[in-house]
Amino acid sequence: MSDSSKDPQQLAEQIRRIASELGFQQVGISDVDLGDHEQRLQQWLDAGLHGEMEWMASHGSKRTRPEELVPGTLRVISVRLDYLPGDTRMAQRLSEPDSAYISRYALGRDYHKMMRRRLQQLAEQIQQLIGPFGYRAFVDSAPVMERALASRAGLGWVGKNTMLINRKAGSYFFLGELFTDLPLPLDTPDNSNHCGRCEACLTRCPTDAFIGPHVLDARRCISYLTIELKGSIPEDLRKPMGNRVFGCDDCQLVCPWNRFAKPSAETDFSPRHQLDQADLVSLFRWSEEEFLSRTEGSPIRRIGYQRWLRNLAVGLGNAHSSIPVIEALRSQRDHPDPLVREHVQWALAQHGEG
Repeated sequence: MSDSSKDPQQLAEQIRRIASELGFQQVGISDVDLGDHEQRLQQWLDAGLHGEMEWMASHGSKRTRPEELVPGTLRVISVRLDYLPGDTRMAQRLSEPDSAYISRYALGRDYHKMMRRRLQQLAEQIQQLIGPFGYRAFVDSAPVMERALASRAGLGWVGKNTMLINRKAGSYFFLGELFTDLPLPLDTPDNSNHCGRCEACLTRCPTDAFIGPHVLDARRCISYLTIELKGSIPEDLRKPMGNRVFGCDDCQLVCPWNRFAKPSAETDFSPRHQLDQADLVSLFRWSEEEFLSRTEGSPIRRIGYQRWLRNLAVGLGNAHSSIPVIEALRSQRDHPDPLVREHVQWALAQHGEG
C-alpha cells in the first residue's frame, strides 16, 4: 500500500517534476470517466469505419472504461512526448513525385520501448516517494483511448482531424499513460474547440477520408492504407496517394496550430538511413535483407517487406516516367508475392507498360 499521508497536491507536483526530468513535455491527470466518447466510438465502429482494424472493436467496454481494463484504477496520468524532427523538408517532398514521403513520426526509432521505459521510471520514482502503489503503463499497446484521456487531462483538444492538438505544441507528439490507484487531484479538461471554423485538414486530405469534422473513414486514410491494410490498396485511391509510402501527415501539415510545434531534442527521433531524403527507386531496390537491416528499431519494420514494396510500387506508379523508374518496376514484375506483382503491374500500366 502507498503512504496515504502524502499530500495529493504535493505528490502531483512532484510527479510533474519527475516527468519533466525524464524528458516528457507535459503531464496531466484525469479520472476514468470518458463521457460521450464511448457512444461516439461505438457509432464509428457500427458504421464500419475502422476497416480491418478488428482490435478497435475487441475488448468490449475496456477501451472506454479504464477501471475495467485495470481494476482499481482511479486516475490516469497522461504524458506528452514531442517527436518532430528538425528541418526535414518533408512538406516540400510531397511536391517531388520521385521522392519518397514517410510520415515524420517514423523517420527515427520506434517510440514504444523508449516511452514505456520512461513511464516505468516515472512509476518507480513515485514508489520511492510513497512506497508501492497500483499502476500499469501503456504506450499505444492496449485498448486505451489515449486522445480522449489526454484531453480530459488538459493536454489538448481533439481536433477536426481527430488528432489531439495542443495550443503551444501543435500535434506532433506521442502520448503515454499510467493507470493508477492513487487519488490524485484532477487537471482541468480541455473542452474548448480551438479549431474554430478552420477546415484545412478536412479539405487537404488527398483521399477525402474525412466524412466530416471529427469523423475519419479509416478505410480511405493513407496511414491506414500503407500501414494497417494487409491486402490490395483500392485502385481508386492509388493515384491520390502520390508518393506517400508510409503514413501521411497532410492533415497535420496544414494545421495552423503546428506552427507552434518545436523540433524535438530526442536523438532517437532524428531521421535514420537518410529516410528524409530517399527517393522511391532507391528504396524499392532494397533487398529483403536490406529492408530488415535498415528498419531495425523502426516503426516501418511492422508492415513487412512485401507491403513495403506494395506501397513503393504505388509511389513509383505516380512518379515521373523515366528509365530508372520503369527499370525498377520491371525488376519486380515477377515477384513471387501476388500482392507485390499486382501493384507493380498497375504501376507499369501508369507509365504505358502493359
